[in-house]
Amino acid sequence: MAVKQQQQPVTRIEDRIEELRAEIDAIIDARVAGIASESPGVPPGVIRNLLTARAPSCRCAQYIELCARETKTSG
Repeated sequence: MAVKQQQQPVTRIEDRIEELRAEIDAIIDARVAGIASESPGVPPGVIRNLLTARAPSCRCAQYIELCARETKTSG
């Protein structure tokens, strides 16, 4: 007797992209909050712009750039 394989629901790439963007935003927001707590008076929007300025067009590129800079400064 053949067993039917259950098919996994297909996740649209658009859904995966939105999930990744939300996750990246949360990571960047956490870094902004950390820096803002050490820099009273500096608006969070300014801090976020400074963190993401090297790759402003794409959240994925922003994340990669941010992680690369962090690795360089901690290593």
